[in-house]
Amino acid sequence: MLNENQLAEFEKNGFLKGSVVLSDEEVEALREELDNVMRGKSVKKPVLNRNLLGDEDNKESGSLYEGMKMTSNEKVVQIVNIWMASDAYFQHAANKTICEEVAQLCHTDTLRIWHDQIQYKPPVTGGPTAWHQDHPLWPIVQPADLVSAWVALDDAVIENGCMWMVPGSHKWGNHQKHLASDKDFMPCHRHPELLPEGADVKAVPFEIKKGQVGYHHSLTWHGSPNNRSELKRRAIAVHYMPGHTRYEPTSDHVMLSYVTVNKGDIMQGQHFPVVYAPADVR
Repeated sequence: MLNENQLAEFEKNGFLKGSVVLSDEEVEALREELDNVMRGKSVKKPVLNRNLLGDEDNKESGSLYEGMKMTSNEKVVQIVNIWMASDAYFQHAANKTICEEVAQLCHTDTLRIWHDQIQYKPPVTGGPTAWHQDHPLWPIVQPADLVSAWVALDDAVIENGCMWMVPGSHKWGNHQKHLASDKDFMPCHRHPELLPEGADVKAVPFEIKKGQVGYHHSLTWHGSPNNRSELKRRAIAVHYMPGHTRYEPTSDHVMLSYVTVNKGDIMQGQHFPVVYAPADVR
């Protein structure tokens, strides 16, 4: 469980480095599963398996990559809901340590999977992930209390395109449509007068060791630059919903077709499974 200092750090910054939650053997098993899914060898399939920087996908991503120039060989492999294709990844999403700690950060006794996401930046050609906030890209769930657990399957360091975070940005509200980056890929705001007084948009690197977990709030500004190194950068992020998360559709989303509840109801169902709850709730 997280201690009071760690909880206070997350509350202040909107992100937190956790412990190493996977052994080398567990990491290798997830790497092998990932290879099978990427190559289409798994019997079951994820919701998405694509190059996030492809022309079709840039259109779907909307404002996330608006105005960013990509070269034809840049690539970020994105797989959404690999847990639906792999029992090993479902078991990872239900990892006891991760779920207990996310429940603390969400102030809830019940967690469901919103969805998960692999992002793999291959060596040399790994492309950027634009500066963004998660929750504005998830327009069918409210309120913005979700927390993501990002686990590195390779050391994620500055050299191979680790994530960068803006401390305290989770307290500033929705600024997704105003986020951009400068020539050095540092974040900037197109209309800084809309930010709270004293807001500092300076980013810090969020380096994570292989098998280690990092947590971030769904409104925290984050992004990751190119991977120009010879190192792979694979990671699995599971986005968790606290028990009070509601279905409030405002626009389309890749998970919309899997929703079986009515507007305003608690988001639940077989595609949003409970992974942490009191014994009598399961």
